[in-house]
Amino acid sequence: MIRVVLGHGASGNAASMKPYVVGFKRRGIDSVAVDLPKGTAERAVPIFIKTSGSGHDVIGGGQSFGGRVASMAAIEADFGGLILFSYPLHRPGFTDQLRTEHLPLIRCPTLFMSGDRDPFARIDLLKTSVKLVPRVRLEIFKGQGHGLLGVLDQALDVAADFLKSLKSR
Repeated sequence: MIRVVLGHGASGNAASMKPYVVGFKRRGIDSVAVDLPKGTAERAVPIFIKTSGSGHDVIGGGQSFGGRVASMAAIEADFGGLILFSYPLHRPGFTDQLRTEHLPLIRCPTLFMSGDRDPFARIDLLKTSVKLVPRVRLEIFKGQGHGLLGVLDQALDVAADFLKSLKSR
């Protein structure tokens, strides 16, 4: 049975991921959130892997910083997939500093979900950057900024469909 392990945004904690965890569980998907240390994503990766474990029955994911950590952890932990809510492609206003160096190393199917008004991921740059990941799907939510709580049910439905597609592989 698969399990979705979610990391939180830079200003959050595991409790802030409760709407995601509860939403996944309502859809019959086992889910848990992990508390990540403050600081760099590189520092948080081992903590994420310690909680998630490794292998194809683990789906990594998270909101913003937590998704970035999960995407970096996926390279080492050989996850079965990634679900990234509001991936922080760049800091607001710093579109020349993309956080993409590790993306070509991701080998698992990956779902990026982003609002079209996210200051951390200009959509034209995101559409180009996700192509660095071999097996990728990008879902854009109109009118949404950084964070998808306003369309969380819709985003979780997309994520559940993505997970079903993994089972049929």
